[in-house]
Amino acid sequence: MSDLYGMPGHLFRRVHQISSAIFAEECGAYGLTSVQYAALTAIRENPDVDATRLSSLVAFDRSTLGDVLERLETRGWVIRHPSPSDKRVKLLRLSQAGSRILAEVEPAVRRVQQKLLAPLSAQEGAKMVTLLVRLITGHNGDLTGAPSTANEAGPEDDAA
Repeated sequence: MSDLYGMPGHLFRRVHQISSAIFAEECGAYGLTSVQYAALTAIRENPDVDATRLSSLVAFDRSTLGDVLERLETRGWVIRHPSPSDKRVKLLRLSQAGSRILAEVEPAVRRVQQKLLAPLSAQEGAKMVTLLVRLITGHNGDLTGAPSTANEAGPEDDAA
């Protein structure tokens, strides 16, 4: 078992479990999942984004993201409307309720990040984030193509 417990893949899976559990503990009362939070945040930062671009921004497959968007729309947090240039494309925008839920959940999301890094010193936490970004950036191009930082997302985010 010591081999397993030292494998990066196993350790990342465990960290994901821990992160998901902390997110559920802090944000469960809002009825919001981490993927829904990521989608709402990306929509807020990229009004009138289409679902294909959104799936890239949040590094989530397009078909599953469609289900997430259905739930967000049902809850009244997201509004879909046709693109003026192509009626087949639906653009996404936060509703007032979506903006409100993001504002309400922000303190809880900050607590999630603090709890996740709590076993580390401030320097170790910063280094951990730097190393995670480096890992994602190093593997990203071949595997997902999703931006790992706001700088990678670039001006393309402003286009609809």
